[in-house]
Amino acid sequence: MATISTGRMISQPLSDATEGRVCWMPAKSVWTGAMMLVAVIFGPLTFSWGGFTLFVIMTAITICAGHSVGMHRLLIHRSFRTGKSVERVLVYLGTLVGMAGPFGMIYAHDIRDWAQRQITCHDLFAHRRSFFVDAWWQMHCAVILKHPPMFLIEPEVANDRFYRFLERSWMAQQLPWILLFYFLGGWSWVVWGIAIRISVSLTGHWLVGHYAHRGGQQVWAVDNVAVQGYNIPTAAVLTFGESFHGNHHAFPESARLGLEPGQIDLGWNFIQLLIRLGIATAVKLPENTAHREGLRRL
Repeated sequence: MATISTGRMISQPLSDATEGRVCWMPAKSVWTGAMMLVAVIFGPLTFSWGGFTLFVIMTAITICAGHSVGMHRLLIHRSFRTGKSVERVLVYLGTLVGMAGPFGMIYAHDIRDWAQRQITCHDLFAHRRSFFVDAWWQMHCAVILKHPPMFLIEPEVANDRFYRFLERSWMAQQLPWILLFYFLGGWSWVVWGIAIRISVSLTGHWLVGHYAHRGGQQVWAVDNVAVQGYNIPTAAVLTFGESFHGNHHAFPESARLGLEPGQIDLGWNFIQLLIRLGIATAVKLPENTAHREGLRRL
């Protein structure tokens, strides 16, 4: 069965989104497991209001400005444009979330998006397995397709020295912050500002992906694809708008994810601030981008 290409994922004659094996990824698994182990064991022992406040502030900054706006809407989807220095700062904050470097984030997003746009796809890409199996697969494993598409990152990003540096050292980027937090607040700030923040961010990212591809509020549908997206309004504030995943499937290039009245999208509010400051330009929205083939409102 022929597959379609999607941006950086170029389908080859034999490309197949279904045939592959789920493999344990040691580095990813040890990293995730270590952060969660430290969080569970030492979180209660080192609790302080200062550490908790640091956790809230750092999580908000890295998830909103870094992951949602910098990595997802800007670097991956090019939903708006900004100066290179600002872009690098936002991507750096996204790297601090602790999921992967910029190239790893692009690949993880784009291979899933490519698979979900086919007629059928592997269960890992569809979050189709049970809760705990999907948790293990998403946070400790990866699917190795027998016939994957060709992955090509645009030269502007692939040849960027700063992004290449972040890709090589994304785990080590926590070290300067560990030293700073220890100097300012001791082990409480280290545990809550690093381990608990990363653990919550990784778990939350998986939870949104798990539920937003299995069911929920659906305003839009896309015909002839393996996976639909759903909105999870109750998680809107905590995810800075990322839980409006049905809207995102409908308009993947849109800088705004909360499209309906009353849908809170704090990531979009941050982009609006950048627009007012003259930092963000060429903003893409549903009204000025091409609609997906097969898109229909329910």
